[in-house]
Amino acid sequence: METNMDQMEEDILQDTEAEQDAAETPEDEAAQEAEEEKEEKDGTQETEENDEQSDAAEEAGQSGGKKGFFKKNKKKDKKDEKIEELTDQVKRQMAEFDNFRKRTEKEKTQMYEIGAKSIIEKVLPVVDNFERGLAAVPEENQDDAFVEGMNKIYKQIMTMLEEADVRPIEAIGKEFDPNLHNAVMQTESEEYETGIVAQELQKGYTYRDSVVRHSMVAVVS
Repeated sequence: METNMDQMEEDILQDTEAEQDAAETPEDEAAQEAEEEKEEKDGTQETEENDEQSDAAEEAGQSGGKKGFFKKNKKKDKKDEKIEELTDQVKRQMAEFDNFRKRTEKEKTQMYEIGAKSIIEKVLPVVDNFERGLAAVPEENQDDAFVEGMNKIYKQIMTMLEEADVRPIEAIGKEFDPNLHNAVMQTESEEYETGIVAQELQKGYTYRDSVVRHSMVAVVS
């Protein structure tokens, strides 16, 4: 009797499970499959995140190691610092010596020019006297031996001045220039316009690019 009762209960339980399985719809099965796929994706994403964190930590460690390595290399020892200090001192001394050399050469040039100008200023009056003396010689005496001797000396002096870069200033027929000419009088002229030098009373000279003596001139008014 009990056996039959147990058999009946088992049959009823099986029928109930079968009815529940039959009651499940396709929608329920799809929802269950979606949930399973979501769980699987979450697990995969978590694994990838863990891997990325591990890679980042490893790269950070390597980068930190490299930085530490370069930082150690950048640190200079006392020998390198001493070499740089001595090199800097040598460069400064060479620069100072070069400036001293240039300054000395400039001063030497200036002293030379001052000395040369002083000598030229003393020679020019002699040239003026030769020119006045030769200009006063009558035409009939131009072939005289004494006059020829004076003329040769005058030409020799002028050649010497020219070789020393001493040049006469052009005046007659040129526009008056206060940097080159010294106007001592005004005159009238039919040949030249106003402001033009018509007469040269004393010849002026330049030494290189500087004026040794201004020309004394008469300017057309």
